[in-house]
Amino acid sequence: MLNLPHAIEAWQLADNSAQPETQSQKPEALSTNSRRAYAEVMKLRLDAARALLRPELASAPTAPAPLLVANCADFVELLITQDASRYDALTATQTARLDALDDAPASALRDYARAEITLHLGLSQLLFKHLVVGGYHLRSGYHQMQDVVKHYPNFLPARKTLGVCEFAVGSLPEGYHWLLRLLGLTANSDTGLQRLGQAAAQPNDFQLESQIFLALIRESYYKKPAEALHLAEQLTTQQPDNLLFAYLRTSVEKRQHHGAAALAAYRARPTGPGYLPTAYLHHMAADLLLYRGEYAASERENLAFLHEFRGQHYRKDAAFKLYLAMWLSGQPAAAAKYRALINQAGPADVEEDVYAQHYYQEATALNPILTKARLQSDGGYDREALSTLRAFHANQATLWRDRIEAPYRRARAYQGLGRLDSAWFYFEQTQTEAGPKAPYYYAPQAALQQGYMAQSVGNKPTARLYFQRALRYPWHEYKNSTDAKAKLALRELK
Repeated sequence: MLNLPHAIEAWQLADNSAQPETQSQKPEALSTNSRRAYAEVMKLRLDAARALLRPELASAPTAPAPLLVANCADFVELLITQDASRYDALTATQTARLDALDDAPASALRDYARAEITLHLGLSQLLFKHLVVGGYHLRSGYHQMQDVVKHYPNFLPARKTLGVCEFAVGSLPEGYHWLLRLLGLTANSDTGLQRLGQAAAQPNDFQLESQIFLALIRESYYKKPAEALHLAEQLTTQQPDNLLFAYLRTSVEKRQHHGAAALAAYRARPTGPGYLPTAYLHHMAADLLLYRGEYAASERENLAFLHEFRGQHYRKDAAFKLYLAMWLSGQPAAAAKYRALINQAGPADVEEDVYAQHYYQEATALNPILTKARLQSDGGYDREALSTLRAFHANQATLWRDRIEAPYRRARAYQGLGRLDSAWFYFEQTQTEAGPKAPYYYAPQAALQQGYMAQSVGNKPTARLYFQRALRYPWHEYKNSTDAKAKLALRELK
């Protein structure tokens, strides 16, 4: 999820003289009450979690278990709502919990809770653009977690968090390496995955969280979605009252172009006043409805997102999707209104907002046939996409961008249908049309997909060739994520 900066010297652990945990020691666990509260946090029922924790925190104000779970609730609230009006109070409480832990006896759980809360604090500060202090706390928490793993090698939750941190640091694109050098952070993403795998494979209080992280990394970065799809389906079946699991399933199905399944998961989500408002679900649903050509319903969902969301990210993307819905449904006045909103709504930090802002500034009309086909393929409606593309015919007046995009759209549709020879042909045509310097994402994405296709049949030399080709393309809207995936794939080929 976030790109992170850090700075300055790390805090020292309160007890650097602690001896390493022996193999015979039983790892510490959450208290029964804290475990119940953590289950409520995982369901996004934060008020219920806080109510469970209140008596425990009152009777044992320095106990690590309730302090950690209470902080998880606050961190989840900030991460999902991005509500600036809650930032000062919630981060002040995080700092107070760190002070309370300084008065607790040294233990694996105490040291883990302190490192985890420090990381939460750093991420919260970075999310709200407090870069120096956020970087300081992130770096401090990272090094604290390394020490927890060193001193308590059997304490699996620390391996979970350190593994995620190491993977994130180790897989950052080259454009962020200056930041890592500034902060003195180094990590190997393979080592991170190994640690995360250990926490996912063995019983501990955060085993399920570890399994979710591991499955999502394999799905998003390694083109291995089966585990994430199975886990998301299993979790929503087992806990239909869990909003986080419904969110997870909707998101995974959407990324895998299973539009109908994603929309079904969204509609089956639990609702009610006991759940944390999760506005981004409306934004995902708006996309899913746009893919199906249900433009009025898509507009309603994105307007609900913009009304309910307290943060700044994805607002440009929502405005762009509102524009598309009105433009494709033949409502030019409404389309013009939403297009203008792209330039007003929030920063362009995430790639979706970068794409929307780039479209606005480029001021080049989209091709309605290619746009509709793109949306259909994004939803997994690939036969419909190919049918739509039959109406596209290039001529001398056709924009270069559209001449590049047309074969790419055909390739993605054929890929979705499992017709890989045809997909390969059109991916090649995309790159031929683009040449080496086209400032669009179609050619580098085509090369990345060909790398995955070659890798899937064990053709490592060809896979390596196309992953390297994907990296050589100049700036485009999705270069950071494309480069990160290509580099991880190359590393896996070794």
